[in-house]
Order: sequence, then structure tokens, then C-alpha cells
Amino acid sequence: MRPVDEQLDHLLQGIDTVLPEDELRERLAAGRPLRVKFGVDPTAPDVTLGWAVVFRLLRRFQELGHIAVLILGDFTAQVGDPSGKSETRQRLDAAVVGDYASSCLEMIKDLLLPEPLEIRPNSEWLGRLTMHDVLELTSALTVAQMLERSDFRDRFAEQRPISMIEFMYPLLQGYDSVAVEADVELGGADQLWNLMIGRHVQTRYGQDPQVVMTVPLLVGTDGVRKMSQSYGNYISVRDPAEDMFGKTMSIPDDVMEEWFVLAAGRRNDEAAAITREVEDGTRHPGETKRLLAREIVTQYWGAAAARDAEAAFDRIFRDRDAPEDMPMVALPDDGDSVSLAVLLDGAGLVSSRSEARRLIAQGAVRVAGEQVDGEHVAARDLAGKVIQVGKRRFVRVADPQSP
Repeated sequence: MRPVDEQLDHLLQGIDTVLPEDELRERLAAGRPLRVKFGVDPTAPDVTLGWAVVFRLLRRFQELGHIAVLILGDFTAQVGDPSGKSETRQRLDAAVVGDYASSCLEMIKDLLLPEPLEIRPNSEWLGRLTMHDVLELTSALTVAQMLERSDFRDRFAEQRPISMIEFMYPLLQGYDSVAVEADVELGGADQLWNLMIGRHVQTRYGQDPQVVMTVPLLVGTDGVRKMSQSYGNYISVRDPAEDMFGKTMSIPDDVMEEWFVLAAGRRNDEAAAITREVEDGTRHPGETKRLLAREIVTQYWGAAAARDAEAAFDRIFRDRDAPEDMPMVALPDDGDSVSLAVLLDGAGLVSSRSEARRLIAQGAVRVAGEQVDGEHVAARDLAGKVIQVGKRRFVRVADPQSP
């Protein structure tokens, strides 16, 4: 086993919560492989980049020699996790859950190391509970504790229905931790309450309570809501490389730092440094997003596929309306920053510099397919690129480095 501080540095990148953190350090210091649990309910047929964030953390534990315990929630998926729900969740039948599980499992295996790994369907133990067992399990929590949960509390206050089966879900998830003797449980930030309940349930059954670790929820391609198959704002880990690249290029600029950490696996400090460079003009936002898209595609399809996907993106989007033969304009040699208004006026694409500034303000000017929002652009970001004004006016900027 690696030294504890080295393990913590490897594990805590991109983490939202660790409770209690001192217990994680103590368990790592014990020098034995930890049993690290992550439960997945197959309630949809795909695995998204948002879901993959937790799998990446689980894999980091494997890389340190700890045991990944993947709970395939074939039983709990039929109950339905009420987390974040404002009304009773529709239950799925066993056949639908089975189809979803078959679809997801191979994708999940690709995200993890083959060893050390245990895959356990929770019907293995939950399906065998007797009524006596269920009553014993329910005694682990009070109704008052259940109503501490915000979505239950709000629904109760507004007299909206809460079914007893919804109260059972966190208890069943907690019993999973008992069944596999979990040392650590992982989940998304929206699962924190459920995971903490697992500590109560383990204590009730005489086990040392698990350490809880959560990761932030990756925002979807819309830049607003969490990535979800039900919202349609997701990228699948099985999306073809070209689709994965193109969808990443569609995200808003202001979520790139989050995506570098959660989707591309960059360290927090690296992603923050990239953001600072974008903000101070050292990096162009469009080129930064291309870097992000390349890194994400490379994770799932390899570097060659990422290069091909970027080239395909350029063929389809950047130069989609560009004529074969267009005028060429030289880069001014009077500094690192270029005035697009001067450049466009000199190239004859606008009637005046004031028209150029007005079109830029209206979002009608693009460089290499990316909308520009200011008059001044770094010379290095223009070299060899196509500038588009409106729908039909184009000019290519000469690259001084090209022969």
C-alpha cells in the first residue's frame, strides 16, 4: 500500500464531501484493502459522463489496491430512489430493470479495472429478507429522522403523498452496506443523505459505520441541470467519438472548469489554472473547449480517434458554409493583438469599421466557427483560421508559419 498522504492526494481530487475525513485516514493507515461500495440502480439503458465521475473515483481506489464492490441494484431499482423527487416515483418492473442492467453492465466494466472487483446484485440478500428481518431493519430509523430529509420534509409540509416504500429505499440501500461490510461508500452529491443513513444501519447491525464520499453532479450539456438521461442533456460513454466531441463543443464556456475536473479527470488546480488563463486572455475559449473535447474523447476512444473527431467537427461545423475559394488576408505585424474591425474593413468584408463593431456586438462574426464577443483577438488565434461575417462573407487569415 502507498503512504496514506499519497493515497489521499490520489483520492480526493474532485471530491465534494468526505465524512468523516479523519476516519478515511485511519482506515487507509490500517494498511488493509478497503471494501469500497458503489451502488447503481439500472433505471435507464445508458451510462453517462456524469455517472462515470463516480466510477472514476471507484477506479482510483482499485489502483491503490482496494476492493471495488459494485452493487447492481436489481432489487432497489424496482423500489425507486426518491432522492430529489417532488412526488412519488413510478416503479419499474423486474423485466425492464433486467434489460437496463444488461445494457449498462458491460459499459460499467469498461470503466473499472477487472480486479479487485466484486459485482453483487442486491436481490441476493434483499430478496431473501423475511418480515421479521424487514421489521428489524425499520427499527434503525425513526419517522422524525426520515423527515429531516429535505424532499420528504417539503412534501409532508405541502401534504403531497409519500409512500411507505419510499421510506424503505434508504434503509434497503443501508442494508446493502451491511451485506457487503462496506468500509467506504461512494455516490453523487444528491446521495449524501442516503449514504449517511447507511452509517446508522451498519451501527444498528454491529458494524463499524462506513466512510461516505460524494462527488459533485456534472452539469449537462445545457449548462443548467445535472446531466441526466431523462433530461436529454447527456453524453454517453458509448457515444461515437465524433458525437462525443461535437456534444462537448456545445457546452457553455462557464462550465468548462467543472468539466475538466469531472469529465476529463484533471486535477482541481490544473483546471483552475486553465480557467485563469481563459479569463486573462492567455487561452482562447474555443481552443480550450477543443482541448477539453479531445481529452474526453481520448479517455474513451484513444488519441487517434480524438484527432479524427476534431477533424470531422471542423469539416461539418467550422467550414460548413465556407466556399472552396475565398480571399486571403495577411496578419498585421504590429503586435500580439489584432483588431477584427480593422482586419475586416481592410479585407472588404464590411463597409466600415463601425459596421464591423456592430456585427461583432450582434454575434454575427465567427473565427473558426466560434462566435467572437470582442473586437480584439490574439494574433495566434487568427493565424490560418477562417473568419465568417454573417452567412455568406468569408476570409482566410494567412498563417505566417506556413510555407
